[in-house]
Amino acid sequence: MIRISELRTDYQMGELDESSAHANPMIQFQTWLDEAIAAGVPEPTAMTLATVDADGQPSTRVVLLKGVDDGLVWYTNQDSRKGREIAANPRVALQFHWVQMERVVRIEGVAQIAESELADAYYHSRPLASRLGAWASPQSQVIAGRDWLQQAWTQAGAEHGEHPQRPPHWGGYRLLPREWEFWQGRRSRLHDRLRYRLDPAAGDGWLRERLAP
Repeated sequence: MIRISELRTDYQMGELDESSAHANPMIQFQTWLDEAIAAGVPEPTAMTLATVDADGQPSTRVVLLKGVDDGLVWYTNQDSRKGREIAANPRVALQFHWVQMERVVRIEGVAQIAESELADAYYHSRPLASRLGAWASPQSQVIAGRDWLQQAWTQAGAEHGEHPQRPPHWGGYRLLPREWEFWQGRRSRLHDRLRYRLDPAAGDGWLRERLAP
């Protein structure tokens, strides 16, 4: 039996220094994202989304980043568990973990519903099978089985044809960041951690701080 307590990696692929990190966390994020894509990291836009329900119970799931503007944008069924929890408490967190580059990015902030025009444009850019899937799946609800889901997808195709409109329950969210953390693995567990927080004294400026690993 493998003893998981003995599994460890001594990170040594890079470093994160205040002199090289950008003062704007969004630009720093875009740089790291571009590098992850260029390096061929699997699913570089995959991010863990954390939400909290009305009882304070947190939950996580992986979603895909689909846009970067003044926030981070993703799309989903807004009647799903995450959609209901965001409606009740829009304070959420995201995390990217690019294992091959020994890097993590954590973002905390407030989620808002993205513009319908943006959601329409992205929905219609998706493959037809995925567009029909958005109609077929009552995301997060209990269903009878895989056959039921396949039948619902077939029925959606029969009802909506080859040019389905975006379902009213399907749309986008934009996380407006209030705090960022960039983590670069280092040897001996002396990792680099740079945190950016909105600085009220600087208007829309950011205060950058180094955190102990």
